[in-house]
Amino acid sequence: MRALFAPILAGATFGDRLLACTGAAFGITLTAIVTGTAFGNGWTAILLVAPMGASAVLIFAVPASPLAQPWSVIGGNVISAIVGVGIASTVSSPALASGLAVGGAILAMSLLRCLHPPGGAAALTAVMGGPAVTAAGWTFPVLPVGINAVILTAAGMVFHLLSKHSYPHRSVAMTAVPAVLGGDSIPHPEDLDAALADLGETFDIGREDLDLLLERVKVHSAIRRANNNARKLR
Repeated sequence: MRALFAPILAGATFGDRLLACTGAAFGITLTAIVTGTAFGNGWTAILLVAPMGASAVLIFAVPASPLAQPWSVIGGNVISAIVGVGIASTVSSPALASGLAVGGAILAMSLLRCLHPPGGAAALTAVMGGPAVTAAGWTFPVLPVGINAVILTAAGMVFHLLSKHSYPHRSVAMTAVPAVLGGDSIPHPEDLDAALADLGETFDIGREDLDLLLERVKVHSAIRRANNNARKLR
């Protein structure tokens, strides 16, 4: 039973999850207040789009993920919303427009190196968001989507600075330690856990997959060395 509640992401701990909850609550609340105060009818106004909830999960729960970096959050949401508005204005069938908007958003984000899963939701919202989104037209990608994304990203930067997490993420340089084992040894699972604890980050990869990846690195390293040795003997 305990295994059912084990962290599903490499490096995740219960403390990290509590921190993510706190950060997401802070980020979404601040985004709602600032957007409503600056562009709406006061701080009680809600000018949020649903994709920001998904963006908050990435920013605060897995800040080391490439999908959660500032350009991914801001660019992914805004560009996807632009694609969605464009599709909605040219395709009359809601079903077809929905599919084209999401597919087009993925393509645009991939080409512009800002892949961000909530962007798919932003594109779909532009198509299926109802009269308010339709009335907003080409301003929708800017307000509320773009403004929301910028404020939420800024909130993430401040929160992670205070919580001593790297965001925007930068790999931490670890002090080199002399090897005490042979270079061909495969890391023990406990060593992997200890290394993840050293880094203090949550990564968007399962622990088992990370362990498997390291084993495959060892295999290909051995193959490369064998090929190099064979070439030297020729």
